[in-house]
Amino acid sequence: MECANSIREKLMQYIQDNHIKHSHFAVTSGINSGTLSRILQGNKPISMNQLIAITAGMGLPEDYFFDDYIDECFSTLISIRRIRPFIFRCADLNRVDCIQHITNRILEDLAYVPVLFEMAEELFDNNKKMAAAVLYRGVCEAEKYQHSERLARCQYRLFLIDLGDNMEKNIRAATQFETYVNRLDETDQLEALKQLSHAFGMAHKWEKVNTLAKEMQRIATIQYELQHRSVRSEEVKKETERPLYYYILYAYLAQATASEKCGDYKRALELVGLYDNGERWIREKDEQAQQIIGQFSEWAIANTYLYRLMSGEVQIINEYADYIATREGEIFIALWHMIQAANIYHFNIDTILERFAGYIPYQSEKAEFGEYKPTIIKEKYVQFLGDLAVYRFVESKDNQSATELMLEGLNLSIAMGSSTILNSCLAIFEKIRDRSEFYEAKQG
Repeated sequence: MECANSIREKLMQYIQDNHIKHSHFAVTSGINSGTLSRILQGNKPISMNQLIAITAGMGLPEDYFFDDYIDECFSTLISIRRIRPFIFRCADLNRVDCIQHITNRILEDLAYVPVLFEMAEELFDNNKKMAAAVLYRGVCEAEKYQHSERLARCQYRLFLIDLGDNMEKNIRAATQFETYVNRLDETDQLEALKQLSHAFGMAHKWEKVNTLAKEMQRIATIQYELQHRSVRSEEVKKETERPLYYYILYAYLAQATASEKCGDYKRALELVGLYDNGERWIREKDEQAQQIIGQFSEWAIANTYLYRLMSGEVQIINEYADYIATREGEIFIALWHMIQAANIYHFNIDTILERFAGYIPYQSEKAEFGEYKPTIIKEKYVQFLGDLAVYRFVESKDNQSATELMLEGLNLSIAMGSSTILNSCLAIFEKIRDRSEFYEAKQG
């Protein structure tokens, strides 16, 4: 009780040093006089509201007694009524250290695991991610030998929390979570598979993306059929984050992207037809369904141009440029692919680059459904800089511009913590530098 008593001792010392009557401090702090007396005598535990009132009455920072209050929470029987508001206030004030200490203490009794999990979920929903992560990790440690859905959900939440701008950390988080994804409820698996495919896509692990997309397609198709069977419709009660038909369409889109990245443009074009015909089989006819079907149809048109261009049909590039001109959210990505095609098939696109000069560097971070997250766009921008540097060097013969572009790409890849992209940038930079030095020496 020493730490618990220190709150009372410091309060008593404050009252004595300032020659304040108990009744006066009771009025100042807003605590009932009788309640204050019982607190000072140690006959009454201090509630969170009372702690805040005492701290304010003493003119101290709100979290001044938080370390001491941890022991107060365990001074008698464990009281969730005291612990819960304390954890949430710690989250508000970013006192994650206190949350960690109290989590360690409360998990000495594993009967409180469900309560901690519920608090973690509420913190997560309230965007208190770092505080929630402490509780999720505590639950994971307590249930590490279990095969529960709760453990899988904690790992999923931690995966989402850990996603950030550092690509190497994102891959580690995805790899750790991947083994738990099949333990989630099937309705949660769909969004989890989508997030995993994003993470592995950023690492250019396209075979993994293809595998995840096929599993997403399988689960979503089964669930969608169950949802629309009148006899068994009540079996599908929990709603997915997005409509089930969205995940079916997205699974085809992800598989097409994986095929494109592997150079299989024929298969990519075949898959385009599967997410471009949603109106033929999607039973829902509401506004949301029409919006989603329309968005995937737009992507299908743009990707058809892309796959044809990348397979060597360079004559369609101006038609492709005209199509994306009215779709600002897609211009940057389309420009990047045009530059790649120009480098592969050695044709000039200076007029197109001039036409869309306002979109270099990138200005859009996401399309309508949020597929282009900031981290993904940053990664693509680094690759864009490398490809544009090659184009400037080979097609435009502009060595200075090429070098400046590569240096910018190197700096950004270092900031992102991506060794894969960094090594790629270094290889291109060395090639450009060596050739530049060769030409300079030849001219000299």
